[in-house]
Amino acid sequence: MKLLLIEDNPPLAHWLTKILKEDKFTVDVATDGEAADRVLQSENYDVVLLDLLLPKMNGKSVLRRLRERHNNVPVMILTASGSIDEKVDCLGAGADDYLVKPFEVRELVARIKALIRRQTPGKTAEMHCGNLRYDSNTRQFSVGEQLLALPGREHDVLEILMLKQGKTVSKTALMDGIFGLDEEPSADAIEIYIHRLRKKLEHCQAAIMTLRGLGYLLKKKDDQ
Repeated sequence: MKLLLIEDNPPLAHWLTKILKEDKFTVDVATDGEAADRVLQSENYDVVLLDLLLPKMNGKSVLRRLRERHNNVPVMILTASGSIDEKVDCLGAGADDYLVKPFEVRELVARIKALIRRQTPGKTAEMHCGNLRYDSNTRQFSVGEQLLALPGREHDVLEILMLKQGKTVSKTALMDGIFGLDEEPSADAIEIYIHRLRKKLEHCQAAIMTLRGLGYLLKKKDDQ
């Protein structure tokens, strides 16, 4: 899961980034409205966390420009203002959620997961592919009753494939989904993660198929 945090307070941005990365999110940070607007024109995210009081361009302008480009990425406003008028204005401009600072981290993470879940088919906390199960509340995989422990990048790749289950996911989309702005995307690394995942799913009813020239597809083995 890849998030864009738009926050001009360095200590808060650093703290939130650390907390979210510990929860297995990939996090990019923009510290002013103009930088955020540029990033949102070139990168894809699962959720955007948007402060309102930003240098160079305020948060509501960033939000309006985003929606004018018909970008429907879920946006959560993070602000110190608890004004009902402000909240109504932001939700009317296209925000999906609104959280007032200071907030409890557990609530922030739960709301992020809820926003992501709304974008998935069925909108349920659990997804299945054969006996491979994914719980969006804990973001954990299991095969049958056995927890499937995966290193960070492998987890991220399988998570994207599970959330897009039944659809082909290009190598470029996988790179966009797991590498942050400060990292060098690697197609070779994606192939390595896919190879490792296939070995770990050998005795599972789910399998990762390669569609040459198109990308990868997670399917139940009986469906191949």
